Amino acid sequence: MKSSPTCRGKRAWHFAVLAATALAAAPVLAQGNWPSRPIRMVVPSPGGSGPDVLARVFAEQISQALKQPVVVDNKPGANGQLSVDAVVRAQPDGHTVLLASASATVMNQAIQPKLPFNIVEDLVPVAQIGSGGVLLVVAPDFPAKDMKSFVATVKARPGKYDYGSWGIGSGGHLAMAQLHTLAGIDLTHVPYKGVPPILTDLQGGVLKIAFVDITTSVPLVKSGKIRPLGITGKHRAPAFPDVPTMAEQGFPMTNEGWYGLFVPKGTPREIVVTLNREINKALRSPALATRFQQLNMMADPPLTTPDEFARTVRNDYATWASVVKVNGIRPE
Repeated sequence: MKSSPTCRGKRAWHFAVLAATALAAAPVLAQGNWPSRPIRMVVPSPGGSGPDVLARVFAEQISQALKQPVVVDNKPGANGQLSVDAVVRAQPDGHTVLLASASATVMNQAIQPKLPFNIVEDLVPVAQIGSGGVLLVVAPDFPAKDMKSFVATVKARPGKYDYGSWGIGSGGHLAMAQLHTLAGIDLTHVPYKGVPPILTDLQGGVLKIAFVDITTSVPLVKSGKIRPLGITGKHRAPAFPDVPTMAEQGFPMTNEGWYGLFVPKGTPREIVVTLNREINKALRSPALATRFQQLNMMADPPLTTPDEFARTVRNDYATWASVVKVNGIRPE
């Protein structure tokens, strides 16, 4: 006996409801099995560097929490572009994450807006992992002792002084560009391939002024071979409690460099939230507190939600894009 059109319609309706329910449940089921294999943590720095050490500490913490290995994949080069591109192109399933600095993400994007990806649109911020400023240092024989006398010295001898940073578009480069605008000075940029050669030239008298990272500069500052004048960011550095911030000296350079965890666009929200929770747990651990102290990073790192970190990423990108535009900075 043939079924009536009404019965056929009811069966079709029930089938559609069941199909829709199954499709809606599929991502949840998949996420419930996450992680189903080792997680790859891509880092835009070579092995043995500060970011690499930090990544390995976090990898161990996350691995223990999620019961899966977290493998650090070092992809240095192109100021972070290679590593970011690898993560942007990865499957958004929570098995590939990026641990990167502001320099490798928002700063690089600000100076190279035509990259094959967009930091703000193609990556999902998960959590901020520590923050800190960069240090303005001078050679021991440089006459200035603080930022007021530094600006006066530079203005009195226009064209005399160069400054070093660890590359075009680096945190040091953009920090000095911001100081140019705030202080009305203009120094010639000398890009180096990393901070160690900058420190060598400062000691040798080849270079008089530079922005450097805190971690690498600690031994030379402690020994008096270079002299710090100020640090960017909101707080003084734990390693240099007597060195005032730029803001304390009249130059509101409160943007801080940071490290953060990102995943590809399209990664399920549940995975993002879980990763954020485990990162924040790790940030409270004694092991991380010790490592942050060793790396001279912020002693009390912020515990951010994904939305809070996303807001930081957007705001910092806007800030550095403006600095790049005002100073006419171009990529190499």
